[in-house]
Amino acid sequence: MLFNSFRFLIFFPCVFLLYYILPFRFRKFMLLAASWYFYMCWKPEFIVLLLLSTLVDYFCGLGIEKRRQAGRPAGAVLAVSLAMNLGLLFFFKYMNFFGQTLTNLCRAVSIPFSLPVLDIILPVGISFYTFQTLSYTIDVYRGKMAAERDFTTFALFVSFFPQLVAGPIEKASSLLPQLREERPFSYDSAAYGLKLMAWGFFKKLVIADRLATLLVDPVYENPSAYSGGAFLLATAAFAIQIYCDFGGYSDIARGCAKTMGIDLMVNFKAPYFAASLTEFWRRWHISLTGWFREYVYIPLGGNRKGLGKKLLFVAVTFFLSGLWHGAGWTFVAWGLLQAAYLDAEALLAALRKGRAQSPGPVGKALARLVTFALCSFSWIFFRANSMADALYIIRHTITGGRAPLSYVRDALSAVLPGKLLTAVILFSLLLLFLFDWADERQDAIRTVSSWPAWVRWPVYLTFLLLLLLFIPKESAAPFIYFQF
Repeated sequence: MLFNSFRFLIFFPCVFLLYYILPFRFRKFMLLAASWYFYMCWKPEFIVLLLLSTLVDYFCGLGIEKRRQAGRPAGAVLAVSLAMNLGLLFFFKYMNFFGQTLTNLCRAVSIPFSLPVLDIILPVGISFYTFQTLSYTIDVYRGKMAAERDFTTFALFVSFFPQLVAGPIEKASSLLPQLREERPFSYDSAAYGLKLMAWGFFKKLVIADRLATLLVDPVYENPSAYSGGAFLLATAAFAIQIYCDFGGYSDIARGCAKTMGIDLMVNFKAPYFAASLTEFWRRWHISLTGWFREYVYIPLGGNRKGLGKKLLFVAVTFFLSGLWHGAGWTFVAWGLLQAAYLDAEALLAALRKGRAQSPGPVGKALARLVTFALCSFSWIFFRANSMADALYIIRHTITGGRAPLSYVRDALSAVLPGKLLTAVILFSLLLLFLFDWADERQDAIRTVSSWPAWVRWPVYLTFLLLLLLFIPKESAAPFIYFQF
């Protein structure tokens, strides 16, 4: 079930009303049933995988705690959790990728060996809920938290519908206590949550989907028809599209949970205001970045083993992050390019140690532009359909050439008169910039809510009008991160 579908517009109000109508002791059962239904709307049989992950990690958590209390090693129990979760992820997401890679390597050295390509459908959200349950068993193993003994509460932690299929990837120590507590209705929480959801829908429907349809998809689906400036425009548009698409999902998820008094972590914090790639990764997909830092980078050695090994650990971490995003060499290239950026920054910081000065306003603005340009360049690999397409786009962007920008005019005129739609998109991008600029300093939703009614309500009505204008007339466009 997509957030941006009419089915969800019926589903969510029903869940919200039932949540507050039912006595507290029944709420978690209702939420669990609703979450399982929400997941089964994509493909009912995938619920088996979700239940398997839930059952295995629930009993592994109990088993780890029991062994620790008895003074016995619990590594074998943790290994069961790791093997099950990573095994499922490998089979459904990477089996064909590694099989095809092995086949190609054998052919390259004239070895008559090949593996069949399996007809495997990637279960939606599997990358997210496996990482969430893994963090739970690892934290129990490390003694950072007690195992959850109530199965229903634990199952709800795994499958809580707002963040089930695309995060944020929540820590058990943060979400589980909230699921145990009775939370009476709060007008402020409900109003804040609905406003955050509306902002998320605005980013998805008004900005992300429009940029995808008008500027990004025509170029990236047929790169040989374009050159130079078209690639620059489409790539910059994709940088904004993916932020509004995934950031919009995260806002809807957080807002949906907030209406029920549950706080999910902030997953994006004005990432394109970052003045370095290091800062960017403190602002972009914060839950995943934190997961890799805590469960991969730091266990490898982190910053503790010298600069040389730190650079290697960053490369390993982002190689795995690239693979997490997709089973393809374009995602590996994207991850390694991000690692190269971060390693270059670490080397420069080491060389300038003790001599670094805080940049002035102009220097910071230039640093932000350079960071955005480097991020946008890396998105080429993320969006391209193949390595060949990515390299073609890079080569023809560098060599330049006159850009056939008529595709912009034609696409705009197919929906609305070109000038009007262009004005709407530019106005929406200005709102996005102002919102992120405010959100970087303090909570933008609460800032707007504090304005006088004569200012606040015209803003609300403008957002509502734009949302109604861009409600999908046919099937809703899926969120980008559903494929991961």
